[in-house]
Amino acid sequence: MPKSSQTSGHIRQIRPLERAFFSRDPRRVARELLGKVLVRAGDSRAIETRRRSARIVEVEAYLGAEDPAAHAAVGNTARTAVLFGPPGHAYVYFIYGNHYCLNVSCEPEGRAGSVLIRALEPLSGVEEMARARGIEIGGPKDLLKLTSGPGRLAQAFDITRARDNGCELTSSAGGLLIGDDGYRAKGIRTTCRIGITKAADKPLRYILAGNPFVSGRRISVT
Repeated sequence: MPKSSQTSGHIRQIRPLERAFFSRDPRRVARELLGKVLVRAGDSRAIETRRRSARIVEVEAYLGAEDPAAHAAVGNTARTAVLFGPPGHAYVYFIYGNHYCLNVSCEPEGRAGSVLIRALEPLSGVEEMARARGIEIGGPKDLLKLTSGPGRLAQAFDITRARDNGCELTSSAGGLLIGDDGYRAKGIRTTCRIGITKAADKPLRYILAGNPFVSGRRISVT
């Protein structure tokens, strides 16, 4: 890992987060997701699909139907149905015609809200991530190309809408989950959201300050 990494080290046992964790205001969920671990279960029959895991170091909160930047602002449609469903499920969408983005649904069922996963720090399965990204790891700096940014991390974890949209992230049954390995995040900072045009001034982006895998640089506001 890069020398400035805050979270590197051997990963411990991961306990899936409970659905109640996500059944709250997306702002609170977003902040508390920092330091948690995204896991893609591997196929034990094939070495090339060993488990991939990475720590969440950057997220953005989206506040549902009243948030003009949120997909839920258009209402409960076939595309956005996951956002209005039970909390703790993956909402995956395709953007700019070339990459997917992973979100997790928040709030009680019927009330939309979500958190976008923007950046991760790899913990295990680096070779598998590199293979999925189509890149070679020649040194520590190359690791930043794996999961620094929402499109990169989705590709590194083989996340697609067809495969993962609606997947329950509180269970390993779907092959993709978010869990807790006991790590406690420090140095949390809040900034305005980035990469959007609507409601971009809202301080709803949460990062682990100083972590090299954070995807964008913006002066913190809190």
